[in-house]
Amino acid sequence: MQIPAPGELMNATPLVGRTLFSAIFIFSAFGHFSEGTINYAAAQGIPMANLAVPLSGILALLGGLSILLGYRAKLGGWLIVLFLVPVTFMMHNFWNIADPQEHQLQQIMFMKNTAMLGGALIIAYFGAGPLSLDARHPRRETATAAV
Repeated sequence: MQIPAPGELMNATPLVGRTLFSAIFIFSAFGHFSEGTINYAAAQGIPMANLAVPLSGILALLGGLSILLGYRAKLGGWLIVLFLVPVTFMMHNFWNIADPQEHQLQQIMFMKNTAMLGGALIIAYFGAGPLSLDARHPRRETATAAV
């Protein structure tokens, strides 16, 4: 058995990172179509929750799959940014919560989303990296970057 060269292991790092990063968006997307999630968002004051919540699920799913597969990952990163910004500020507005325990929980969720927003912006800028569908067709990624 041959030990992989350090460069070969490093090529897998973005794939592992994309997999871990995208998992939360892919798995949570399906919950955005449930009546319970829609009702919870409506109770939080989300306007047109019956439309906004499923739409956010579509953004999360498409962005997550794009990043996971590394197919137009820069666009997928922007879809996740588009998903995270309103969700973070509207659903995790800890500054408006008086209950200390709920305040802390929503602050943690806000900071988690902020960290994921940073990751999405990095993907939106740099793309998927090696071991991705984009890497198999570098002209497509270059053409997308030039737009």
